Amino acid sequence: MAAATGHGPPTPGDRDGGGSGCLAVVDPSTGEAFDEAPELRPEELDAVVDRAHAAWHGWRADPAARRKALLAAADAVDAVAAHLAPLLTREQGKPLTESHAEVARTAARLRYFAELDAGEQPLTDGRPVRSRLRWRPIGPVAAIVPWNFPLQLASAKFAPALAAGNTMVLKPSPFTPLATRMLGTVLAGALPEDVLTIVTGREPLGARLASHPGIRHVTFTGSAATGRAVAAGAAASLARVTLELGGNDAAVLLDDVDVEEIADRLFWAAFRNCGQVCMAVKRLYAPARLYARVVEALAHRASTTAVGPGLDPASRIGPVNNAPQLARVERRTARALADGGRAAAGGHRLDRPGYFFAPTILADVPADSPVVTEEQFGPVLPVLPYDSLDEAVRAANGTGFGLGGSVWGTDLDRAEAVADRLECGTAWINHHAELSLAQPFAGAKDSGVGVAGGPWGLYGNLRPFVVHRPEEG
Repeated sequence: MAAATGHGPPTPGDRDGGGSGCLAVVDPSTGEAFDEAPELRPEELDAVVDRAHAAWHGWRADPAARRKALLAAADAVDAVAAHLAPLLTREQGKPLTESHAEVARTAARLRYFAELDAGEQPLTDGRPVRSRLRWRPIGPVAAIVPWNFPLQLASAKFAPALAAGNTMVLKPSPFTPLATRMLGTVLAGALPEDVLTIVTGREPLGARLASHPGIRHVTFTGSAATGRAVAAGAAASLARVTLELGGNDAAVLLDDVDVEEIADRLFWAAFRNCGQVCMAVKRLYAPARLYARVVEALAHRASTTAVGPGLDPASRIGPVNNAPQLARVERRTARALADGGRAAAGGHRLDRPGYFFAPTILADVPADSPVVTEEQFGPVLPVLPYDSLDEAVRAANGTGFGLGGSVWGTDLDRAEAVADRLECGTAWINHHAELSLAQPFAGAKDSGVGVAGGPWGLYGNLRPFVVHRPEEG
């Protein structure tokens, strides 16, 4: 097909895995289905993977052509942003400004990885042998992507994989297939056939993809429980795995923090995308003497922030994406209140159509309540007091997660010393969940296996190949 332009919306699915059934897609701002996507049967996956393998031989052979194609793909994404962003908001729920940012990040990531080159390195050990380390692509890659950032997380997987010379079969969440399918159609205008294939459907499609013997690398973002199942499936064919398994990020406020100065940044670190961010602040530890002020400042912002459909320009926070996740948020909040916590703001579902939950600040919650110990993944933030900094650090490190964390205070050296004690992959000081395309992204403990982002993301899609030859003469 011809490259997509900005003159009209592309039709999703011109070069995807097809399908024999239909998958209803719900607008979370209404709770009603508004479109559908094809549903691929698991037994139809073999042909898709076979085509990806056949396409790999040509795609891996010409790095210059790959670079040109990926740069053209980035331009094509930018050209359809006016159509792609509203569709993303319609199926995911986030405010339109956030969807536009996600589309822009998708194009930027394609450009970043298009310019990376693994190169070739000489190896010396004192022997009269000339050795060269080269990097080779590993083959077809499977990607399984969740519903919170469908495009951004898809591009975090396909951009490095394709830049490395691999092909990919990508499965988005059944809650958010449409924007990813449209993206696939757009990219098909720049990429050779079957280099990137989008397949949509419910389980067991993802399990079949992760365990398919033709797949050499499985990259997954989602829950730790599902990640373990993905790893077990990939083990059957000894495929490489990269797993980003969510987090329960803690923010620790120091006793010298300026509460009003940081309150806005802190609030949005927890509530961007309706709190549906793997590395959002999900637990907040405040010194006892500042505790009431912190709760009050955040509760004021929670109760005055506009909540509504993402396509409404006035909305700052949209709905929870889907009914099962809304029910989970409700259960976590109800349990926290039953455990003796109180809602300083929110604490309930909003009385309107759709999956809206009031932005919630919880105070006086027991430290062992599930809203503290487990990932709530919604617009709910528990705030907990501490008496000593050692106590706060122990609590921050006291769950099985270790994706990110942050420390907030005016003495930056002291804050960095505390950040060094956090058991996580990334720690921020006076901000949270801000990532560069050039930096590694990896979790500790149950938050993941492998590394994404930056050159590390590229090398994760390559294997080393060494050539030895005698020195001449």
